[in-house]
Amino acid sequence: METFKIIMMATLAVVMIISAIMAVLSKEMPLAILASGAISLLASIFFLILASPDVAMTEAAIGAGLTTFLFFIILRKTEQNSHEDKK
Repeated sequence: METFKIIMMATLAVVMIISAIMAVLSKEMPLAILASGAISLLASIFFLILASPDVAMTEAAIGAGLTTFLFFIILRKTEQNSHEDKK
């Protein structure tokens, strides 16, 4: 069981690093936002494996859910303002 936890945590860490690189290097803003949301979601799973369900739920709700949602709303608002400025 302990070996499974270590393998799972290592896999999550690698996927989180790949998502972070993707978020930083992405030329498209929606893809970068989704990658940062994936990092938060994977972090919440990481906290769950570490037997900290309260932190995992908070990270999932705020980090993955609310923050990603707000980033998409702000992106849409800024894109609308840039289209209005071009007219």
